[in-house]
Amino acid sequence: MTQHLRLHALPRPVQAAAQAVTIGNFDGVHLGHQRLLAQMSDSGLPRTVLTFEPLPREFFLAAQAPIRLSSLREKTDALRHYGADHVVCARFDARMAALSAEDFVREVLVGHLHARAVYVGHDFRFGAQRRGDFALLQRLGREFDFIVQEQPPFLLDGKRVSSTGIRQFLEQGELDRAARWLGRPYAVCGRVRRGDQLGRELGFPTANLPLESRPLPLRGIFAGRLHSEIGHWNAAVSIGLRPTVNGKTLVLEAHCLDADSPNLYGQQVRVELFHKLRDEEKYSSLKLLIAAIHNDVEQVRQFFLPHSSQAHGL
Repeated sequence: MTQHLRLHALPRPVQAAAQAVTIGNFDGVHLGHQRLLAQMSDSGLPRTVLTFEPLPREFFLAAQAPIRLSSLREKTDALRHYGADHVVCARFDARMAALSAEDFVREVLVGHLHARAVYVGHDFRFGAQRRGDFALLQRLGREFDFIVQEQPPFLLDGKRVSSTGIRQFLEQGELDRAARWLGRPYAVCGRVRRGDQLGRELGFPTANLPLESRPLPLRGIFAGRLHSEIGHWNAAVSIGLRPTVNGKTLVLEAHCLDADSPNLYGQQVRVELFHKLRDEEKYSSLKLLIAAIHNDVEQVRQFFLPHSSQAHGL
């Protein structure tokens, strides 16, 4: 269950029972986040995740904020998958930004969420101007009768797993390394929209996910896999602006291999990305574009020959 709340309009507590609560952005829901959720099970209480929309760094930095790894829906689905019983999304606005650390604990953690155990990362800060730290949270826990547990950095191969690191891997086309830190392949979810049918005219029909309101940390041509309610297919995936045809908006296009043009319009799909083939290019003619797509599709087929178990997530 996902709850949306605004601090100036809290009609009643989200849950009447005591909760184990964790707070954060949880962008990407990577291995470190998953470990924290697993640790919360030790409390024996329902596990509640409090996150924010927009993310605090988006509120303060606006256009300079880092690109997200996951949308709110993707994040919520992942949090549930890895053990969260409830996901609460609080609007991060001027009221929230000005809330003192003490009032945040009193109004939100205790008054709204009934926290009896609070789990946070090693670098957790909270409250106006990030003045709240772990020591203050422990003191407030004694005052309001909840325990506080701190999770140390989650290390993999001697490096701290972080959303920032995963974003860098994706920007550099290192999808294997991103998947290792995420604990699963990087994926984009969305509802398939009807495009201009150019792919069909070129002989490569695609499922299109518009991304004009959802920038991604990577672009290019990829070997991937599309998951839908009616089937799952290996796919050649393009993420970009389609410069050869003077495209203006960012779009993900997935050409399903060995599929008889499945009708996916209106369906919610998940597109996993396994391997980057190349950057997006602008060609001087449609003939050259078609030849490039033919080559991309063949490379995707070749990719899946020795990687079928890995690509299918088996």
